[in-house]
Amino acid sequence: MPRILVAGGGAAGYFAAIRAREVCSRVEVALFESLSRPLGKVKISGGGRCNVTHHCFDAGRLVGFYPRGGRALRGVFERCGPLDVARWFESRGVRLKTEEDGRMFPITDSSQTIIDCLEREAARAGVQVALRRGLRAARRTAGGFTVDFGGVEERGDALLLATGSNDAGYACVVALGHGLVRPVPSLFTFKVADPRLEGLAGVSVPRVVGRLVVPEHPPVVQEGPLLVTHWGLSGPVVLRLSAWGARALHEVGYQATLLVDFFPDTGQEQVRATLFEAKARSRKHAGNDCPWDFPRRLWESLLRHAGGDPEAAWPALPNKVLNRLAEELKRGSFRVSGKGAFKEEFVTAGGVPLDEVDLRTMESRCCPGLYLAGEILDVDALTGGFNFQNAWSTGWIAGSAAAESLR
Repeated sequence: MPRILVAGGGAAGYFAAIRAREVCSRVEVALFESLSRPLGKVKISGGGRCNVTHHCFDAGRLVGFYPRGGRALRGVFERCGPLDVARWFESRGVRLKTEEDGRMFPITDSSQTIIDCLEREAARAGVQVALRRGLRAARRTAGGFTVDFGGVEERGDALLLATGSNDAGYACVVALGHGLVRPVPSLFTFKVADPRLEGLAGVSVPRVVGRLVVPEHPPVVQEGPLLVTHWGLSGPVVLRLSAWGARALHEVGYQATLLVDFFPDTGQEQVRATLFEAKARSRKHAGNDCPWDFPRRLWESLLRHAGGDPEAAWPALPNKVLNRLAEELKRGSFRVSGKGAFKEEFVTAGGVPLDEVDLRTMESRCCPGLYLAGEILDVDALTGGFNFQNAWSTGWIAGSAAAESLR
């Protein structure tokens, strides 16, 4: 009986293995995972709720959420996109819900629901699952592959690598003839030691525009909510900046400047005019009378940094303070001194170059019979279910093609 070896018991590996058996039941599929429990990233994703995918059913729009690899994968998403994934889970008893920001979760709000479904479907399809059997090495042999999983050699007619950002997986694809785009971290928070942020952990601004200035690189501009943390700055806008600027930041040792526009829909002259209007009309303490709906503690901190006293009445504030405050509100400059951890996601930018893969089948162009899926590819996305969508889509196509090739 023809045999497919699947390395990696994550989202891409499980989806590929199940799909392979659905396409051709006479093909034996064996999945190998290095840990004692599979689907670990599924378990912790979305704070334990599992952000399965995103309610973006237009492949043309979907690719815009991928800093690297999205455009190349448009055809992949057209064949297996978020709607297809949602229908796949719902047809197997897992109802999904869509939140206001477009993220899709199981209605149970539990990642275990997704894990149970994948394990149940794998068992039903007849996928052989071996745990504590991590990939060590692989070599191409006459008519197939010989692969070392946990010190035991396995023979297969096709090999499907879905090992994620894993050193063993990278070493294996290089040994089989592939190049490798050096993996670097993506999706992380910024370390910022700044007196303006001291004591403000937990304060957030619903929408800002951030401009990341990295030496010797074009600036990166993104918008979204901003969150102050104990170590610096986070929130969707920072995560987006870190994703789009991942390679540039890595090259400079994560030393950069972040310019924050707290009022992106208002020009600087209008912000300045509003401050001078407040000085003319108000007799209240400036710290208690912000002209906008703005976090009070952050307002007081920025006012103080501009040279003003929050306890002073508006008329007592010198004009030069208001000018500096307008600059702070429209172009606040923060020094980024490193990256922090983003515990809910572990995403890297890098992997197997997409031009070395036939994206119609996810088969290697360098090694016939080798298929690639998930994060081992040079594809990464923003938060919101997009990284999982890459895993589902490439896994589905790789599993389909690997099984078809052995019919």
